[in-house]
Amino acid sequence: HVFGYIEWVPEHHEFQFSPCYKRSLPATERYIHGEASLLPISNSTEDQPPKGLSKAIVVRKGLSSICQRLGQQLAFHLRKVCSAFASEAHAKLARFLHRFWTTVQGSSKDIGWLQRTKTLPCSLDGTNRFKELLHSVRNGMHYLPSTLVYLFIPGLFSNHSPLYFVNTKRIFSKMGLTCHIARIHSEASVEKNARELKLYIEELYWGSGKQVLLLGHSKGGVDAAAALSLYWSELKGKVAGLALVQSPYGGTPVASDILREGQLADKVTRKIMELIICKLIKGDIRALEDLTYDKRRDFISNHKLPVNKMPIISFHTKASTAPTMLASLSRVAQAELLPWLPLPWFLSAPEYAESVLASLKLPVVVPASAAMAISALHLRLRYGDRSDGLVTRRDAEVPGSVVVRLERRLVHAWMVHSTLRKDRTEADATQMCEALMAMLVEIGKKKCC
Repeated sequence: HVFGYIEWVPEHHEFQFSPCYKRSLPATERYIHGEASLLPISNSTEDQPPKGLSKAIVVRKGLSSICQRLGQQLAFHLRKVCSAFASEAHAKLARFLHRFWTTVQGSSKDIGWLQRTKTLPCSLDGTNRFKELLHSVRNGMHYLPSTLVYLFIPGLFSNHSPLYFVNTKRIFSKMGLTCHIARIHSEASVEKNARELKLYIEELYWGSGKQVLLLGHSKGGVDAAAALSLYWSELKGKVAGLALVQSPYGGTPVASDILREGQLADKVTRKIMELIICKLIKGDIRALEDLTYDKRRDFISNHKLPVNKMPIISFHTKASTAPTMLASLSRVAQAELLPWLPLPWFLSAPEYAESVLASLKLPVVVPASAAMAISALHLRLRYGDRSDGLVTRRDAEVPGSVVVRLERRLVHAWMVHSTLRKDRTEADATQMCEALMAMLVEIGKKKCC
């Protein structure tokens, strides 16, 4: 509309061109001279210049019409651009809201999915029987036979914790039992460790002629269950039973919340975990991925665990979030110090080595129990579920197994790492492992009968 009011065209200005040149003129020039229109204009009588009007008035009216059409087209393109911009902004906002909701929702719909699956077998409660066996073990009664080989399978990051199951193995050996700790790469994938465990079990069986009784802690229980699910036809008759201790058989919200796709900063979080697991500790990111709910759901649906053909126990606890637990330290290793004292004149070299060197051991401690307590408090406040700090109680129960639901407040690391604060009135981790394995032996005898 602005261009419609242009008045600079003179009212008495004549244009003269030869007839032969008019046809070869460009469309713009021919329009200015009144011979053609730049834009398609209707041939109605309204466009015909009335008699008595000068050519300049015709040109001004033509320019006004052209500018009006250009304004309409410009407005149309502006509306189109604004619409596209608004659509893109709306799509970005929708994606952000979806990521935000995915982050807030977390694992709320995944926790306990095993118990909600009606096609899976029901579990049996063996807590009372376990307490009876544990009481007997604490009173000096031992039920484990020497006709079996006892294999302990450590969990995630056990390669960086030298005391993992060490105390339990030492006491089992003192009782005259043949026991081993599986030396697997704990930061490897579940399927890779399952293959290694299968070969390890066969080696123990053919080397001793005895069946192997398995006890796996945390991811170690998942690895052992995967070995039985994938290679049961080859391991049948070689394995006497399996105890899963605080194992995320159904998955864990900790791994899922870290590696879930579609949440805020998911790519950044994954890169950080890949840096820690793959670069720093030389592991495989699949070791953590295999503990997510999606991976566990796919594996369990495709590979069946032979719960009806061998005794299986699920053991889980809940962590304490008391202030005293937040200040506790766990012993994960020990450092042997070189002697720096001079040799006393009244001691010989062997006596000195026995009395002094044996006592120069410095415990290496970390606040593992405190970290588990904080994580348990976080899971309790966010999802309302009890856990040992890493695994919720509902996700630790294997369908069809005998479940031990201990009410004693124990964090995830307690079963394999002793704390500096001892409680003589309660059973220790070794006694609990012995009671669990004795319960497996008892269930196995009942199945045979």
